[in-house]
Amino acid sequence: MPRIRRGEVPSPARTVWRIGKYIRLSRDDGNEVSESVVNQDRILNDEIPGFFPDGLCQVVDTYIDDGTSGTTDLERRDFQRMVGDIRSGRINCVVVKNLSRAFRNSANQGRFLEEFIPLYHTRFISLYQPRIDTLLDPEVVHSLEVSITGFLNEQYAYKTSADVRRTFRHKRERGEFIGAFAPYGYAKDPADKNALIVDEEAAQVVRDVFRWFVTEGMSKAGIARRLNGYGIPNPAAYKRAKGLHYENPQCGNNDGLWSPSTVARMLQNPLYIGVMRQGRQRVVSYKVHKRIAVPEEEWFVVEDAVPAILDRPVFEAAQRLHQRDTRAPPGRGEVYLFSGLVRCAGCGKGMARHTAKGHVYYQCRTYQEKSRDRCAKHSIRLDVLEKAVLSAIQGQLALAEGLPEAAGEVARAPGGRSERLNALLAERTRELERVTAVLDSLYVDWRGGEIDGERYRRVKARCEARAGQLRAAVDRIRDEEKAAALEGGGPELTAFLAGGNVDRLSRGLLVELVRGIYVHGRGHIEIEFDFAAPACPEGCG
Repeated sequence: MPRIRRGEVPSPARTVWRIGKYIRLSRDDGNEVSESVVNQDRILNDEIPGFFPDGLCQVVDTYIDDGTSGTTDLERRDFQRMVGDIRSGRINCVVVKNLSRAFRNSANQGRFLEEFIPLYHTRFISLYQPRIDTLLDPEVVHSLEVSITGFLNEQYAYKTSADVRRTFRHKRERGEFIGAFAPYGYAKDPADKNALIVDEEAAQVVRDVFRWFVTEGMSKAGIARRLNGYGIPNPAAYKRAKGLHYENPQCGNNDGLWSPSTVARMLQNPLYIGVMRQGRQRVVSYKVHKRIAVPEEEWFVVEDAVPAILDRPVFEAAQRLHQRDTRAPPGRGEVYLFSGLVRCAGCGKGMARHTAKGHVYYQCRTYQEKSRDRCAKHSIRLDVLEKAVLSAIQGQLALAEGLPEAAGEVARAPGGRSERLNALLAERTRELERVTAVLDSLYVDWRGGEIDGERYRRVKARCEARAGQLRAAVDRIRDEEKAAALEGGGPELTAFLAGGNVDRLSRGLLVELVRGIYVHGRGHIEIEFDFAAPACPEGCG
């Protein structure tokens, strides 16, 4: 057995060190050149050979957490990958620039250096003060200098977090936008990252969605199907198509299609009338990054913080519809004419729609489905209801104050529909032409030997699938154009605005003018109008 001189540190014979370089750059580091990923990597590469004079080492991997806080291990993906590689034996040595790159949490630092590293027989090297090499001096991790450094690094993270929270609070109070990506319909102002400007391409989609929901009576599922039929990408896909590196936890499952829930969130977002709401969630602490909901009274709400995309009456009409039962029946893209408007005058509940003997009725849901002792048999036939409501609206015209303005909002909402469809048709046609040209040139490249057969088949399949989607979108838009031409832009509103009369009901007219219709016994109704006119007395039906 070879003798060991006093002062020498024994090392395992012929150990080959499989090195993992760990690099972290935090957003808090700002533009410090010395802390950049490139410079950290260069420093590690320069210093590593000095720790392995016998040359028995190999850099296996470099683990980089860019723009990530060091206060928690769980959110650092590459740190967790490195931990997994230590457990599996892929690496047995970790090298960092200094302790602050690896840790901003003294508790995590202690567990990693004092428990995890010895457990897996791994060497840990920190180049700068306090210099650490657990092979040459295993006890250094228990030293006062290392403990104090961990505490100071944690205090730095705490102070930085407090400063950032304070800055964000002031920005939110002033209505400045602090998100990483602008909400759909807006873009960040190139001259001011905390200001939003209207993105007209997406804003027009927002206006269409509200018009379809409020004026045309479409359900959220019907709106999603129409948008997908037009070939319009959903908000996440739209951001990526614009070149933004947009990511969220659900990005991997996002197929670029609209869903009813996406439409619902858009319809309830007050940003579209200029109202900025921020601070609806917060992290538990600078160490615990889990997000929790904040009570509504603590939100930061600023009026007129951004340019409005919608008129307020249209947005408010959409919110009233959300409070009613406006689900579309199976197989229909539109809700019924009176959906969410008809209520029982006795119990106040929404009335159920059903068919009997060839007629459609609205009947008290409580009486029909729950208990005949809790309410009376309030019921009305649909055709009778339509005539009574139309008559009541016509009878209120002479007394109304502000009705022309209210009806004008409905009349303006569908305006430009044909123009919008024409623009969409032109856009999808141009894209179809581009995809077709790519297919043509692809064939020429394959025949000329510029690309191999596998790549040709892969790209060809992708282009043909997209071409099929575009052809379907073009056909759908042309069908919509024909329907728009037949509708003529709301003749009942045109007649009213021109001659002061309405001769038929539409969903848009009802939503804009009527807040609720209450059915009493014997088919008598009471109408609560949504404009300055007295309500129709009981029995007007």
